[in-house]
Amino acid sequence: MTKKVTNSVWRLRFTAVLSVLLLLVSARGLAQENYTISGKISDKADGETLFGASVFLEGTTIGVVTNEYGFYSITAPEGEYRLLISYMGYAEKYQEVILDRNQKFNFEISELSTELEEVVVTADEPERAILRKPEMSVVKMNIATVKQMPVVLGEVDILKSLQMLPGVTNNGEGTGGFHVRGGAGDQNLVLLDEAIIYNTSHMFGFFSVFNADAIKDVKLYKGGIPARYGGRVSSVLDVRQKDGNSKQFAATGGIGIISSRLALEGPLFKEKGSFLIAGRRSYADLLLKAAGEDNSVSFYDLNLKTNYKINANNRLFLSGYFGRDAFELGENFTSSYGNSTGNLRWNHIFNAKLFSNLSAVYSKYDYDLGITTAEFDWVSSITNYNLKYDFKYYFSDKFKLDFGASGIYYDFDPGEIRPTSETSAVNPLKLDQKRALESGVYVNAEHKLTDKLTAQYGLRYSAFSRLGGQPMVDYTNNQPVVYNSELGIYERGTPVGETNYEKGDAIENFGNLEPRASLAYTLNDNSSVKAGFSRVAQYIHLLSNTSSATPLDVWAPSGQFIKPQLSNQYALGYFRNFKDKAYSMEAEVYFKNTDNRIDYIDGSDLIGQNTIETEILTGESRAYGLELLLRKNEGDFTGWIAYTLSKSEQRTPGGTAGGLGINNGEWYNTPYDRTHDISISGSYKLNEKLSFGANLVFQTGRPVTYPNGQYEYEGISVASYADRNSDRLPAYHRLDLSVNYKPNRKPQNRLKGEWVLGIYNAYNRKNAASISFGQNLETGANEATRTAIFGIVPSLTYNFKF
Repeated sequence: MTKKVTNSVWRLRFTAVLSVLLLLVSARGLAQENYTISGKISDKADGETLFGASVFLEGTTIGVVTNEYGFYSITAPEGEYRLLISYMGYAEKYQEVILDRNQKFNFEISELSTELEEVVVTADEPERAILRKPEMSVVKMNIATVKQMPVVLGEVDILKSLQMLPGVTNNGEGTGGFHVRGGAGDQNLVLLDEAIIYNTSHMFGFFSVFNADAIKDVKLYKGGIPARYGGRVSSVLDVRQKDGNSKQFAATGGIGIISSRLALEGPLFKEKGSFLIAGRRSYADLLLKAAGEDNSVSFYDLNLKTNYKINANNRLFLSGYFGRDAFELGENFTSSYGNSTGNLRWNHIFNAKLFSNLSAVYSKYDYDLGITTAEFDWVSSITNYNLKYDFKYYFSDKFKLDFGASGIYYDFDPGEIRPTSETSAVNPLKLDQKRALESGVYVNAEHKLTDKLTAQYGLRYSAFSRLGGQPMVDYTNNQPVVYNSELGIYERGTPVGETNYEKGDAIENFGNLEPRASLAYTLNDNSSVKAGFSRVAQYIHLLSNTSSATPLDVWAPSGQFIKPQLSNQYALGYFRNFKDKAYSMEAEVYFKNTDNRIDYIDGSDLIGQNTIETEILTGESRAYGLELLLRKNEGDFTGWIAYTLSKSEQRTPGGTAGGLGINNGEWYNTPYDRTHDISISGSYKLNEKLSFGANLVFQTGRPVTYPNGQYEYEGISVASYADRNSDRLPAYHRLDLSVNYKPNRKPQNRLKGEWVLGIYNAYNRKNAASISFGQNLETGANEATRTAIFGIVPSLTYNFKF
């Protein structure tokens, strides 16, 4: 019988929102004898609003940090105060305030230096705010600060910078994506101006999609994910583009060996608005063709943003991103893939206490694979439309509330074969298109319980409907996968018919409550302890039986046979400053367990598969570990040491399919398990012209499956394999070096430039990307072949700004 979407979910959401509104009305009396200071904090040079700037009433514990749009609101008793505004890398600013009424103050603060915009991972908030804030397992990156880190091919790369911090790693050299605390790549929610990015890589991971010239700030939640985020169980990477210089026209760019980039920005509408246009293109394809090669590889991306200030309380933003990769292997194979996003936002300030943001977001990822000799193209895509409304209410200096709602409509196109000529022998094929609706409501509070204890707690209710519009295959005993006890293998279930679902039907409905909570207790002015818990549901899944993401991977929604992933994460941390904040230390332990984690039967075939449920089993995963970060924050020499000791495991029993499951139902290593991960990063400023940087990385080798024997069948040698992921690649390690040179320049000149010489993998370590096994055709002996992607890679880049 066809199932319809019920009204109970919507009644629950309405009740939650109504409760929030009643709470707002009842709590207004809490602040009747107090007054409020509100406004925005921005950069004096270009008008960019500053996210995470601290605003404090000096001599008190009353303070706040600005939100994503630079807005702040402080409520305090009547009196005379000194207001302190601070932001890492900027000069502090003070304002004497007589608080006898509600007042609005917009502040512009100046950078301490005029260096080129580069990337460094550092704290944006003063250390006292970090210690007191009930926010843990969070990494912030400031794009406009001091040093650029040496990376492959000389390109500033946000994702590779993140991988130098504890709990974050890649899946091998030259691979795309990133992994957080033992989670898979599809368990990371990646947002660019609130739009979902499904593939974060250019050139299969050599570059990321984030052009540093267009990015304002980055925040990675490794745990303790706030209630306003949902849909992924491992982490949230929230990347914000610049608004554009509202003071004057400016340009930033760089010319490198493989790619070049240029960003233009300036004011519009008599400084009531601004624009940003940033482009980047590689020219490896031109170099290869000039060298007479038949192969070609290239990428481009384009960042766009503009905004308009309607009045003091209303502002509109329009942003977009367009990026694409193209490959050609001789005359037989072509491939292209890319992301497209767009976002229209409306910021509205209701009053000094209530701020809102309404967003309409579009996002699409697609790929096109062409086989010239077979005369066909294979195309696939995932598209989503997202409407979200977020509010922030500042009750008092002790209580702040976030609440809102969102809805995402998904359109999954898993694949279509299109013949490219009338003579093609390939028949057209279109896999069933899938549709789904994900929605959520949330409320989240930050509550200062005492002078030493602050809590953040919230609740999210998420709902997911797998929508109709295609037939669903029915199987014997409702089992898409069955265990063959005679052969000892899992096989595809037996189809017995189909059930047709109309577009107005709901094939399956899911709903989950997702509580989040964290505490921060200040031991003294220099140390604090924090604890956090979060429960998150994930309703869409990346189907891939390779160890790293590829452009051909397919996204699929939860439904009859694929259940939502549900994850609980617990974390405990200790944070301390030393020697008047010149040094700092962060230590965290965590445990994370996830239900309904997908795994794949031996010999699974995911490409062109209309019944993907016949290729998978469902299990659970767990990850736990210790993370340490020691930083030197001041002086000519700065840097950090990051160490992670961790374990990431998965267990997949046979379940209703029968049998013992994968590896006899025992726990086994996930492909993302790294026992030890050490990163050391440092920079030394010799003088105003010359500075040096270095990265040293060591990681335990990635888990892999090796053959442990062979047998002959009808004259053919067949390998037998050990338990899944029971072996490892050799340990990974490398050293990167960089030299930054700034030529003489007159202070009055607007043009500023620098040369960056980088050496990736300075001692030419041939790290194994994979090890394959085969038989030598000449000797007949079995042999292993080690494949390495990079040796030593020098690079030279000229960066400029005016």
